[in-house]
Amino acid sequence: MSEVDVLFAALRQAADPQTVECIENVVMGGSDRELNRINALAFADAHHLDEEKTIAALLHAARIGAFEMTWNVLCPGCGGVLDTGTTLKAVDREAYHCALCAAGYEPTLDEMVEVTFTVSPRVRRIAAHDPDRLPPLEYYRQIFFSSGVDLPENFEERFARILLEMIELDPGEKAFVSLQLPAQFVIIFDAVTHSAQFIDVKGEPTDERQNLSMVISQVHALNETVTLHPGLLRLTLENHTDRRVVPNVCVAGDELHDLLGRRRAFLTAKRLLTNQSFRDIYRTDTIDVDQRLKITSLTFLFTDLRGSTALYERIGDLAAFDLVRAHFRVLHEIVATEAGAVVKTIGDAVMATFPSPDRAVAAALRMREAMLRLNTEHGSDDLLLKIGIHEGPCLAVNLNDRQDYFGQTVNIASRVQGLADPNVILTTEAIVGDAQVSEILRDSGITSVSRMEELQGIGREVRIFALS
Repeated sequence: MSEVDVLFAALRQAADPQTVECIENVVMGGSDRELNRINALAFADAHHLDEEKTIAALLHAARIGAFEMTWNVLCPGCGGVLDTGTTLKAVDREAYHCALCAAGYEPTLDEMVEVTFTVSPRVRRIAAHDPDRLPPLEYYRQIFFSSGVDLPENFEERFARILLEMIELDPGEKAFVSLQLPAQFVIIFDAVTHSAQFIDVKGEPTDERQNLSMVISQVHALNETVTLHPGLLRLTLENHTDRRVVPNVCVAGDELHDLLGRRRAFLTAKRLLTNQSFRDIYRTDTIDVDQRLKITSLTFLFTDLRGSTALYERIGDLAAFDLVRAHFRVLHEIVATEAGAVVKTIGDAVMATFPSPDRAVAAALRMREAMLRLNTEHGSDDLLLKIGIHEGPCLAVNLNDRQDYFGQTVNIASRVQGLADPNVILTTEAIVGDAQVSEILRDSGITSVSRMEELQGIGREVRIFALS
């Protein structure tokens, strides 16, 4: 049995066999491009697979060394990859600058950090393992642009319509290029170093030759926009790096914006952090103790058992322990199947996160039903679950050697749960105001009653909604 066979045999034991079979088929027969920076959500959609099972399978594949997982910081404007690392710890700057968009961004884990998977060289060697040998446009497609940019199959043909020149320069090489400048905005851009030069071409056409020089270096120098006339340009390009560079000269008009404006869903760092499989596999190696990573929107769900101390007194330690453990097992299963993750348990309480409010509400409704079933099976009302949900911004942090969350959103969610009565789900306006949550409540026949409450430590009244 080959090493590849051994790896996939192990993967079938750890993840959904149907999903693993699909991944193995692509590894054996797919194109090189299909195996570089795999977008887990797009892969699941293309092969009619469950998203959560696909994410879990790729995570396990990365754990055993069949795939390599990368965390890419993206420009929200053009969708370019501004930086990449093998762990989230590499996202360590306060701001990232995109030369192509001439804009800077504070990184957030919602839409600015993607997670992709590339087949390991030990499983199959692909062209992207040596990116400096990729054809220039393949470098742009496979290395520069994120998996969230939905480039068309005829990308080369479409890009040729706006391309004035494409050059390959080896380390230390210089090139002289003559081209005709149209009366439009033109960009010189290198995807390897992210160097850019903007040219505003306007005014009367000229018959005189214009000259422009651009030095491409490792330093991301910010070049001011130069103004030139339509007509002949003699462009000098110098590569002062130790790598091949692939600068292009193109027209920055509607065609370029249309090419880069086509987007698709991708696996964000936020979604991965709130994925149960990820938390189970990468328990302690996610965030450095000094990192404070922003998430603009995350949904928190807190649960607690009312009267659990009296429960131990009433039915005895052993019986109570087994019952509480069964409750934890059910809650964990429900959280995982709703694309969430259990962050921690505190006594008989659970703190869980979800990528969106609708998943949290769906989980809460299932939790309530599950506790009622457990109580019926045991012939008592011992499991009285209190649930609170809130959504908002927070920080992903490392606390007590585990990936955790910090901020007022977390505090509010916890306080809301503290006000809940048994078998009643309390939420905030941020939750019930979500369109998909409204649809769930309507379809389930759930009504909500609101009231104002002053939450301890929050300093203001908050409108809360009881779902019953």
